[in-house]
Amino acid sequence: MSDRPKFQPLGLDHVVLRVADQAASRKFYEDVLGCTLEFVNEPIRLVQLRFGEALIDLLPADGPPPAHGRGVDHICLSIRADDLVAVAAALRSRGVDVDGEVRDRRGAWGVGPSLYIRDLDGYQIELKPRR
Repeated sequence: MSDRPKFQPLGLDHVVLRVADQAASRKFYEDVLGCTLEFVNEPIRLVQLRFGEALIDLLPADGPPPAHGRGVDHICLSIRADDLVAVAAALRSRGVDVDGEVRDRRGAWGVGPSLYIRDLDGYQIELKPRR
């Protein structure tokens, strides 16, 4: 399609999981899968673990909104894009559900702009250019 938003897919940046026991989950990911602690965001109770080039973020299932039980909170896809605001506009013009505006967030390649969208089943997907 020629009207496809202008970005190049690069891979997975991070996945955010809502977990029942954050300490036990952290131990599992570190001891079993070899993750290392990357960052802790105390205000939202997020533990960020590095797994190779990507991150696995753990949030408590009973955490701050929009907590909705256990499972995948959202996935973040790493992209190459010159103008994320233009990507957002192109997605909106195609009827894609865009959650909010472009703003800086932390990811596997540092802090930088990202955008949240929803797929057809309501799953939240973050699009984040690599820096």
